[in-house]
Amino acid sequence: MNAGLLLSSSLVAPFTFFAALSLGTFASFAAKPSVETAFFGKLPDGREARVFTLRNRHGMIARVTDYGATLTELRVPDRAGRFTNVVLGASSLEPYLTGFPAAAVIGRYANRIRNARFTLDGREVKVTANSGENHIHGGRTNFAKVLWQGKVDTRADRARVTFAYRSADGEEGFPGNLNVTVTYTLTDANELILDYRAETDQATVVNLTNHAYFNLAGPGGDVLGHELQLFAERYTVSDKALIPTGEIVSVAGTPLDFLQPHKIGERIEQLYDAARGYDHNFIIRGPAGQLRRAARVVEPASGRVMECLTTEPGVQLYTANHFNGKPYPKHGAFCLETQHYPDSPNQPEFPSTVLRPGQPFRSTTVFRFSAQK
Repeated sequence: MNAGLLLSSSLVAPFTFFAALSLGTFASFAAKPSVETAFFGKLPDGREARVFTLRNRHGMIARVTDYGATLTELRVPDRAGRFTNVVLGASSLEPYLTGFPAAAVIGRYANRIRNARFTLDGREVKVTANSGENHIHGGRTNFAKVLWQGKVDTRADRARVTFAYRSADGEEGFPGNLNVTVTYTLTDANELILDYRAETDQATVVNLTNHAYFNLAGPGGDVLGHELQLFAERYTVSDKALIPTGEIVSVAGTPLDFLQPHKIGERIEQLYDAARGYDHNFIIRGPAGQLRRAARVVEPASGRVMECLTTEPGVQLYTANHFNGKPYPKHGAFCLETQHYPDSPNQPEFPSTVLRPGQPFRSTTVFRFSAQK
């Protein structure tokens, strides 16, 4: 969702490593689930980043780096069994160091906090103002820009890697030492599961998500022809700064009504005066805390289908409104950021994002892939 995620021209040819491999060869590599580890690049301080390649029995591949716990590649089949990467990303560390976190884990607080401040237990907390006078996506040194510690699950029946990071008390202004883990699991049902966990030693606020840019046709074109269904009757109204006013209204009669499938580009121009496209938080049907459907997306030409399920109360739909053709076109991807609502620390009527000692944060999001015949 956001202008803070700038594109780098170094991503023009991000997937050269696999360009020479023919599509459809991947299934032969995956007699059983596996995880492989390789060098990904060096940080300016000399530390090395790694990339972890997860494979399932059907040849689906997910690549994740410990820099930002970032999903760099996700190869899924179309209706003819041809595999294509459906996540914008890069094949080395450098592009991520120059401004494109892409499918990174976002925190300590995803989305926006008005005026970069909130009151917690009667005390005002000031966090980094990195979007004008407001806070966005955890600040300048956020979870997308740090090196996590990756650990592979060695059991042979699963492809799984867990990343851990300790966010120190006072980092970007947030109180409490926060220990965070994110586990990526690639299942034989062609699901990529993200399990988030966090614990704190003093009261703080937490809102975690993944900012994956998806294009089910593969990188290069726009996603305006993708058919989207959102299982959400309501959304949070936002002001010109895209921060909720506190009002929650029905999607009925608006371009935000995706209760029945619509092409993403069908009504998007009606939103150009406000957000230059979709950049809205939807309230997912059903009780928060239970895994349930948030969205379903179909790319008609390839037949690829992606379902998004989550335990989170909301999902932010973002349509890459700031893309400018360098290298990807405007609306060259969509994001489904499962999360709590923006500015929840300042909105007492919203589900709380306060985390306290002894009350671990737990959240799960599933991206499930299939293909229409």
